[in-house]
Amino acid sequence: MSNDLDDYLREALRSVDPGDKFAQRVMSRIANGSTQSRRSLPAGFRWLSAAIAASAVLAVLITHDWRVQHENQGLEAREQLIEALRVTAAKLDLAYRVVNDETHSAASGNSGA
Repeated sequence: MSNDLDDYLREALRSVDPGDKFAQRVMSRIANGSTQSRRSLPAGFRWLSAAIAASAVLAVLITHDWRVQHENQGLEAREQLIEALRVTAAKLDLAYRVVNDETHSAASGNSGA
């Protein structure tokens, strides 16, 4: 099967002589085709590049807006976390002072038993 494919590809891709006047025909098409190609396009295709560019700009703007919103949410979450850590540190400091207060520990000489 591999040999059949190789043979098929060799046959399909073999070099073909384009003829003596090939270069002349190409050059004449290039000279005549540059002005005709713009006129021969349908009206719908003329706006295709503008529509693609507008879609790309819109996609970039939407992506940017999405990123800004998520960055703002991340900053708000960070601020809430920092505030929670501050409150926790204050409460732990208070608990530490209560536990290690000498007057409190001397007054409670009983172990409660």
